[in-house]
Amino acid sequence: MLSSQADAGTAAGLLIKARGVRKSFGAVHALVGVNFTLDPGEVLGLVGHNGAGKSTLMNVLSGAIQRTEGTFVYNGQPVERWGTAEAQANGLRCIFQELSLCANLSAAENTRIIHRSLRGIGWRHRARSLISAALDDIFPCHSIDVDAKIADLSIGERQMVEIARAFTETEDKVRCVILDEPTSALGHKPAEQLLAYIKTASARGVACILITHRLNEILAVCNRVVVMMDGAIVGDRPAARLTRTDLVGMMGNIETPHERSPAFRQRSKQALVVDHAGMDDADLPIRAAPGEIIGFAGLDGHGQRERLRAIYTATRKVPVAFVAGDRGIEGVMPLWSIADNLTIRSLNVLQKGGFVSPSAARKLVETWSQRLKVKAPSIDTPILSLSGGNQQKVLFARALASDGEVILLDDPMRGVDVGTKQEVYQLIRDEAERGRIFIWYTTEFEELKNCDRLYVFRENRAVAEVPGDEIDHNRILEASFGGANG
Repeated sequence: MLSSQADAGTAAGLLIKARGVRKSFGAVHALVGVNFTLDPGEVLGLVGHNGAGKSTLMNVLSGAIQRTEGTFVYNGQPVERWGTAEAQANGLRCIFQELSLCANLSAAENTRIIHRSLRGIGWRHRARSLISAALDDIFPCHSIDVDAKIADLSIGERQMVEIARAFTETEDKVRCVILDEPTSALGHKPAEQLLAYIKTASARGVACILITHRLNEILAVCNRVVVMMDGAIVGDRPAARLTRTDLVGMMGNIETPHERSPAFRQRSKQALVVDHAGMDDADLPIRAAPGEIIGFAGLDGHGQRERLRAIYTATRKVPVAFVAGDRGIEGVMPLWSIADNLTIRSLNVLQKGGFVSPSAARKLVETWSQRLKVKAPSIDTPILSLSGGNQQKVLFARALASDGEVILLDDPMRGVDVGTKQEVYQLIRDEAERGRIFIWYTTEFEELKNCDRLYVFRENRAVAEVPGDEIDHNRILEASFGGANG
């Protein structure tokens, strides 16, 4: 609730002014005295490693959780009590990293949830028109059925609906939209459409806070960049003239260039472990030998995920492990601890005399939690208490800790910070050198450069094969849209 007295003297011109904000979860100090400001119409990039406190700060600002200490002034007025309903009524919306749509309702019905004025006879028609218009504005040619249940949509389509819903307006005008990893499940084209729309929204006075580990997006649209580390703000700079190297340096990490393994040509001559036929002559077979890193590329939603699942089902000769990109539905066991989530794929190898060895299980968890640098008080911590990126690390550790000889990756780096990505890339290369096969679908072009070969997908078929030394953005796009190489 906003107080009746505006604090014009301390927050003149600012939309948000937070001072000394702290948030603790028991002994864990997620925020340690944060000072944060935001101007009307400003596009602010918020970056930092997983567990730095970014999502916690945004949850405080959006009313999803209550601050332990500190002051918060919104639109010139001190905030005394602030929940999601008050935030919505005052035009502050949040697109959460873990999507918050009700899966059993349609996009139109989910829109009704945040707009209380949509009631009475005809509310469904008005809600349908509202969300349809927002989707058309942000994602032209989206083809989403707004009457379909959210559960029946792909993860990319669900993310598009959540984004569009946040920008819808009835009597409550949108003043600020917090976007927490909004492009993590989007393909290249929808991501570009969203970034263009953020600029449009900013021009009409809507402030946006963009949290993403895709640093090129920060540089493309933001006016200012704020860096967080260990629950505190450690950097605040105008975005103009910043480079990717500057951002990485501000976060305390140095990116290392990828060096392609010289042993690849010899490995590729080994006997095939994966040899998965396509659906017809126009669909290339997917083949992989021990030690290969195979990439799936192309526009999102053109059959890459379906092919991964088909390979998982068809591969019988060797153990297979799978890392899901949609961790909320396919990956995380929400009521379990980190340890239980990580070991579930390794129960067979942890058995002694027909029983799972607690000491062996604990050693496995501690080893792989350290290798992936999972940030948590202990391995017994509930997994849902972790940031999204740290949850994804646990899922990745689950696969690598298993006996899987073939590792299938469904866009596994969603929400993972740039420093950890570099460490994981190296880990993948190291494991490939030991003979493991990785088949990796990713929506990020930079990740494809880690692959020995690519298959480009179009219209649910693998239509082109690209050797590692010929991986090029233009060639992939050409094959994706049916060019000469496709």
